[in-house]
Amino acid sequence: MSTPPPTVEVSAPWWRRTLERMRWYDLLAWLRRRTHAVLVTNLVLQIAIIGTGGAVRLTASGLGCSSWPQCEPGTFVPEVHDQMTYHPFVEFGNRLMTFVLTAGAVAVAYVVWSDRSRGLAYRRLGWLPLGGVLGQAVLGGILVIKQLPPILVSLHFLVSSALVAGSLLLLHRSQETDDRPRPLVDPATRQLTHVLGGVLGVVLVLGTLTTGAGPHSGDDEVGYRLAVDPLLMARIHAAWVWLFALVLLVVLWRTRRGGPAGASAAAMHRAAVVLLVITLAQGAIGYVQTATGLPIALVNLHLIGAALLTAGTTRVWLCGRTRTADLAVAVPAA
Repeated sequence: MSTPPPTVEVSAPWWRRTLERMRWYDLLAWLRRRTHAVLVTNLVLQIAIIGTGGAVRLTASGLGCSSWPQCEPGTFVPEVHDQMTYHPFVEFGNRLMTFVLTAGAVAVAYVVWSDRSRGLAYRRLGWLPLGGVLGQAVLGGILVIKQLPPILVSLHFLVSSALVAGSLLLLHRSQETDDRPRPLVDPATRQLTHVLGGVLGVVLVLGTLTTGAGPHSGDDEVGYRLAVDPLLMARIHAAWVWLFALVLLVVLWRTRRGGPAGASAAAMHRAAVVLLVITLAQGAIGYVQTATGLPIALVNLHLIGAALLTAGTTRVWLCGRTRTADLAVAVPAA
């Protein structure tokens, strides 16, 4: 009588063994210990989805999936057939990115809201990314159903830019206390940061209108380009960018060592230097893409640059005040 061969146990992958040993509360505790990493990841994802969304628009893949939330009626994934193009995969990839962004936003909401050591105002900020992502998903569905109207397409980008600013605000606030904010710079410099943010808002709006009037306005099969001169829009957009750079240079001058902004303006000056580098790079990309016929790669890089410009401007604004309890650090408002 022959003996059966011994059974060989196949070891499961390390990641599966880890998940099997990890209980849910262990995972949640692990997330709480990594709040900073969660907030940084959320900010990166908010910027990245502007790039993937830009790829959808620039490749005219906005209607690559004809339905929402399904890609095609009866299926959530693109249907592969001989006549299909790459457009469904571009649009579907952006939708997958939305799921990743949603997971990150859920993690942000948990780690921020569950931090009972912080004030209610800060904890409420934790719901901002999740609310914004859900709102963007609904807006994206309306875009598909309404065949990509240009104003809503522009609004899609502007909401994403606002989420980038809000995510950076949340990351900055996580490293502060919950004390009342106090100014770190003189009132004139603080007002200049408000002006800088306002000019940026105009720049972003004009940028979306310029794109909507140009050859990369969206789906090639839908004639919905904005009825404005794209070259004129590009010139108006560039003029406001120059105004933005001028205000930024004034902020840099006022926050220099020994400048009128005061001795506590070092953090704002460093943030303004970073923003100046982003502005110069963004301006260079803008002029090169116009001179070379608006290649898709440069236009999409310009979109990502706009997101970085939003984050940098928000950082400069935030560095104008502090929530420290040390009154000697703050600058009097008078």
